Amino acid sequence: MLGVDPALAGATGYGVIECAESGSRLLRFGAVKFPARASFASRLCEIHRVIAKLLEEFAPDAVAVESVFTALNMKTALKLAEIRGVVLLAAAQVSIPAHSYSPRKVKASVAGYGAASKQQMQQMVGSLLNLASVPEPPDAADALAVALCHAYLSQARERMAAATGLDSAILPQSRPAGMASHLKT
Repeated sequence: MLGVDPALAGATGYGVIECAESGSRLLRFGAVKFPARASFASRLCEIHRVIAKLLEEFAPDAVAVESVFTALNMKTALKLAEIRGVVLLAAAQVSIPAHSYSPRKVKASVAGYGAASKQQMQQMVGSLLNLASVPEPPDAADALAVALCHAYLSQARERMAAATGLDSAILPQSRPAGMASHLKT
């Protein structure tokens, strides 16, 4: 599972985890940072390059991306959508399904509280992945939280399918990554 936390002002975080019945295990995490003078086009190219390399190296079953927060101003929202677009393109180029989660859903899934602070999220991610310390930078911890959110929701859907005898394909799914973030999940 590859989780991505796209960012315009800071770094775009990424985190790769492996999920099993016994829990989740960290494989790699980090953040794509840029010099202040880097052009937006060069940022997009670098994010695409890093994500494509991670997809090639780890071949995850899915990519989970945090959706654009709709309360942002329009210019910022559009730029974030472009960053998400290069992440989604990288996944599509290797036929890996992408899923989108709102920040509130990620926080609720991982910390149990949809308005958890950055510090609370870092602590929960560190605890859930049995890390000796909280993951830094916070952008990377957020990306790991997005991956954990998708893992938990996918596992819950599979358990529900097993318990009800229904095909997991007809149970509620995460919103496909291209859908607008203001839609309910």
